[in-house]
Amino acid sequence: MQEVLLRFIDNLQNTSPLEYIAVVAGIISVWFSKKENILVFPVGLVNTIAYVFISVDGALFGEASVNFYYTIMSIYGWILWSRRNVKNEKVLRITFSTGKEWVHQLLFFLFFYISIYFALTYLKTVFYANTIPGLDAFASAAAFTGMWLMARKKVESWYWWIITNITAIPLYFIKDYVLTSVYYFILLILAVAGLMAWKQKAKRHGSS
Repeated sequence: MQEVLLRFIDNLQNTSPLEYIAVVAGIISVWFSKKENILVFPVGLVNTIAYVFISVDGALFGEASVNFYYTIMSIYGWILWSRRNVKNEKVLRITFSTGKEWVHQLLFFLFFYISIYFALTYLKTVFYANTIPGLDAFASAAAFTGMWLMARKKVESWYWWIITNITAIPLYFIKDYVLTSVYYFILLILAVAGLMAWKQKAKRHGSS
């Protein structure tokens, strides 16, 4: 336990200012998401762009691809969340996924898991030994799915965020990104809170 604590302190001391900025922006962004506040996207862009640079610098190409995808989806989600009807009411509301939509998101996850796994396996053998293909691909595919569903205001996005966070906590710790590991622990707590909040809103909207 003492060794883990010393490693934690040592890594925090060596954490770059950019990573601190990314972590703070990420936490604030998820808080806005829980509140269904459109500021989730501009604040989130600070986080995702920063993590693209951090991940590329650390040869974490699975994480870099996830954050590049987050950046694109943040713009997409920003557009969807901004839409209003002639009464100036939000067009997009928080809803539960139908059975058909569940199938779509599971297929979406599997497609990206398989694609990312084989891509990272190749990168590991040819270029970068810092890759853990199975875990990296799992966390990345779950994150891809969560972001896609969040842009569409689906309650189930939080389940995928919870899966992502649980996987990312040990993954980043192993790779010596301790602050980011703690960051994902905080996001896990926020994801559970977000799930409960969005469930309540979806029920009030009369979704089933």
